[in-house]
Amino acid sequence: MDDGAVKLNAYIFETTYKPMKHVYLILCFLSTGLFAQKIDVNKQFALAGQQYQRMLADHPDTSTTVHSARPDGTYRNLPSGWWCSGFFPGSLWFLYEKTKDPQWEKAARLWTAAVKKEQFNTGTHDLGFMMFDSFGNQLRLTKDPQAKQVLIQSAKSLATRFDPKVGLIKSWNSFKGGFKYPVIIDNMMNLELLFWASRETGDKRFHDIAITHAENTIKNHFRPDYSSYHVILYDEEGKVLAKKQHQGYQDESTWTRGHAWAIYGFTTMYRETKNKKYLDFAQKIADYYLNHPNLPADKIPYWDFYAPNIPNEERDASAGAITASALFELSTYSGAKGKRYYQDAVTMLSSLSSPAYRASLGENNNFLIKHCVGAKSLNSEIDVPLVYADYYYLEGLLRYEALNKKAKN
Repeated sequence: MDDGAVKLNAYIFETTYKPMKHVYLILCFLSTGLFAQKIDVNKQFALAGQQYQRMLADHPDTSTTVHSARPDGTYRNLPSGWWCSGFFPGSLWFLYEKTKDPQWEKAARLWTAAVKKEQFNTGTHDLGFMMFDSFGNQLRLTKDPQAKQVLIQSAKSLATRFDPKVGLIKSWNSFKGGFKYPVIIDNMMNLELLFWASRETGDKRFHDIAITHAENTIKNHFRPDYSSYHVILYDEEGKVLAKKQHQGYQDESTWTRGHAWAIYGFTTMYRETKNKKYLDFAQKIADYYLNHPNLPADKIPYWDFYAPNIPNEERDASAGAITASALFELSTYSGAKGKRYYQDAVTMLSSLSSPAYRASLGENNNFLIKHCVGAKSLNSEIDVPLVYADYYYLEGLLRYEALNKKAKN
């Protein structure tokens, strides 16, 4: 298909997205031959580099972190204490990893340094997101000893939110209705930092906190069909008081990004422990997601599997990016079953790389991925770019490329 036709398909999608998004998504994918599923990683990173050069030009200082865009087209930037502050520097590190261009290392170091003070933040459970995606990638790619010390302190700060009587890392400090010990499914993403810290310091306490948190998450955060709750509310002795959705549609629905966090988190649990219990669980919750009748053909989910107006509901491309990246890793542990996970991940990544979700140069406030949802139930961040969609999209591209290279060798 020539460039004019591709642009026409993208225009049709954009101008009809609200009323008829489900029809034109399918038409766009079919007419562009998307299901051939050959992703040009070099092309996507080259475009990402151009987009993020513009992003950096629009952000001459690091006093606030890159996060999203408002409906009026302005940036929505937030302080370094916001849970997403590690994603933009992490994406810059991915650009450096792919290109080895010193400009990206320089930018990544600058934006990573802007998050440094959060190593002492004991008021959040999200230090894994904030610090491991920034300083963790810096350490991985540069072996910088300063990054190692920041991460050790970050793990110490995170561990202060664990109460052994409850057996879980406390997420928010309170929840509506007077609840004092809320735990959200997202918290599975912060355990990798603790495993790392345990290996680096020899302190088994970090390891044990991660295991205990994961075990109680399995026990209380999932239904018999392996769907997930977003928020579990505990008392000070660890008794479950209520099971809620906060960013999902309703208490008994499944918020798709939350479920994506779970797939990714339990895949990481298997990598870190080699306990097949976690592999089996990761597969079961992945199967729930992939087999859900409300998952569209392009495998980019609606913001909730039970959103009331499907198919006329917003997609959440951030959930698609997180799940794709997780499935690439899960596929490597899953034997014959891994072929299905790999192929579904390729479908997701192909969808995200298409004009339906992948921004062109000069649009989308220079973010890479379009059509994400933060929390429609809270009337917040509906059909906007979100920085973590970019992060997991780039990570997914790198994982896809690495698996293809390994297959050829």
